[in-house]
Amino acid sequence: MLNPQQLEAVRYLDGPLLVLAGAGSGKTSVITQKIAHLVKSGLYAINEIAAITFTNKAAREMRERAAKLLGEGGSEGLTVSTFHAMGMRFLEAEHAQVGLRRGFSILGEDDSRALIKDLAPKGVSNDVLDRWRQIIGRAKNQGLDPPAALAASQTPREREAAELYASYAQRLTAFNAVDFDDLIALPVRVLGNRCGHPRQVAAQVPLSAGRRIPGHQRRAVPVIAAVGRRSRHVHGRWRR
Repeated sequence: MLNPQQLEAVRYLDGPLLVLAGAGSGKTSVITQKIAHLVKSGLYAINEIAAITFTNKAAREMRERAAKLLGEGGSEGLTVSTFHAMGMRFLEAEHAQVGLRRGFSILGEDDSRALIKDLAPKGVSNDVLDRWRQIIGRAKNQGLDPPAALAASQTPREREAAELYASYAQRLTAFNAVDFDDLIALPVRVLGNRCGHPRQVAAQVPLSAGRRIPGHQRRAVPVIAAVGRRSRHVHGRWRR
């Protein structure tokens, strides 16, 4: 059973929702119950809902809970995935928007580190290479391309990393490849470029919750809900 605060979160549909709560307080239950509420109330079809989490284990648990709530066959078509898996699926559909070709490769951590080492000046220590790689990843997560990263750099190390970032990005393009940071950064860039056209996003982006569906209850604006622990929110803050 849900408590009054949880029930309020499940039924809230008037804008973006952020729930901050401690461990074991029922955050996953709120999300899965909200999925069931959206479907059973007729507001959205099951294939118009995407639940995104950080780990494969959490995604499996969320899918199992939603399936129990929706009954046999009721969760078929529901997308539950990690952020990176969703980003990969997005780029498979929107690859041309970021200069990729079909069949692009995804560099793992070791391959990414090896590429940066190959581009860096000879004799640079592994500690410095790892630091540069961290700075490049942070720039991507902040939505900065190489020129913007260079302009924002404040220390010699950051300037070195920004200059390397430019070569790294060029090499990735030449290889028709992305790294793990790109799986989130590039979809965010595409959606950011379309932020003034929500209907275009809803029509073209797979799994968008914003498309209209038949019936007397229709919503043109996506329902966005996020849950988390205050001590573990991403990058020290939540973004609207």
